[in-house]
Amino acid sequence: MLPLGTPAPAFALPDVTTGKTVRLGDFLIGQPLLVMFLCRHCPYVKHVQAGLAQLGRDYAGRVGIVAISSNDITAQPEDAPASLREQAAGQGFTFPYCYDESQEVARAYRAACTPDFFLFDTGRKLAYRGQMDDSRPQNGRPVTGRDLRAALDALLAGQSVNPDQIPSLGCNIKWTAGRGSQL
Repeated sequence: MLPLGTPAPAFALPDVTTGKTVRLGDFLIGQPLLVMFLCRHCPYVKHVQAGLAQLGRDYAGRVGIVAISSNDITAQPEDAPASLREQAAGQGFTFPYCYDESQEVARAYRAACTPDFFLFDTGRKLAYRGQMDDSRPQNGRPVTGRDLRAALDALLAGQSVNPDQIPSLGCNIKWTAGRGSQL
């Protein structure tokens, strides 16, 4: 896992909804930044995607938010940019949804699964890398975003995030054959 306090790795990726390049520098310094690794096919992402859309609406203007899909589309065609665009539109995502074809950004963030969350403080240092909440497909617990929202709220209040963090759980990122995560 990426250690807490690590500076946010730079990225420049195409947004599947607009075609524009989204860069780390596009997000306001002085606001927290949430970088989410998502995809379309994963049952864990499907389970929380409505909650992610709501989170995007709830924190709009106060937190920079970007989603990135890094899956190899040869192995997982449902995660191709056109399909991600449909997912974003269908869910009402209000944040950029980028495609990391080279998988370099996923490796830089040490992303392991979808969904995987990386929350950076106002100085772009990693403050949280954990689960959204304890809801999972078929465990009967509601999607609340409790853990991620607590971290967001702490940063917005100028407080430290609890360092006791539970890692995300989901589908492994589908790495390009022969390349692996190289972590």
